[in-house]
Amino acid sequence: MGKLPIVDENDNLVEYKERDKINYQEDIYRVSALWIVNSKGELLLAKRAATKTQDPNRWGPAVAGTVDKGESYEQNIIKEAEEELGLTGIEFQKGPKTRVKGRYNYFCQWFILKTDKDINELRIEKDEVSEIKWWTKEELKEQLKANPELFVSSMKQHINAMVE
Repeated sequence: MGKLPIVDENDNLVEYKERDKINYQEDIYRVSALWIVNSKGELLLAKRAATKTQDPNRWGPAVAGTVDKGESYEQNIIKEAEEELGLTGIEFQKGPKTRVKGRYNYFCQWFILKTDKDINELRIEKDEVSEIKWWTKEELKEQLKANPELFVSSMKQHINAMVE
């Protein structure tokens, strides 16, 4: 198990902790996430693998990962995009950084990728992701309201930050 940076309320490094020693309700850690949008305005979401410890079998951002010791948010999202979906050489825009509080406690640095890549061209890492799907913003908002249990626990906060 690797160490993760633990940060303060301003995202300044406080210490490093082993992943299995983190108190997810109290310690603040770092996550990077990739919002993938196509020319129709649809959003690509990924269903987390059943084997994931946090939010298994739930829909969330297309790519997301916890930042490890020695990584920047940017380095992490490049690594995660390749690991989870086989995306390499991507050019993304830096999006907002949000603070997520609740069941998990972290800063999320968003990155945005605009692409019309067919999902069949993506290579899914089955240990991380079980399924990917394009969603319209309307469909996503409706499903999140009607069936919040289908989504990662922080999805409402993500939608508020990323969808007008």
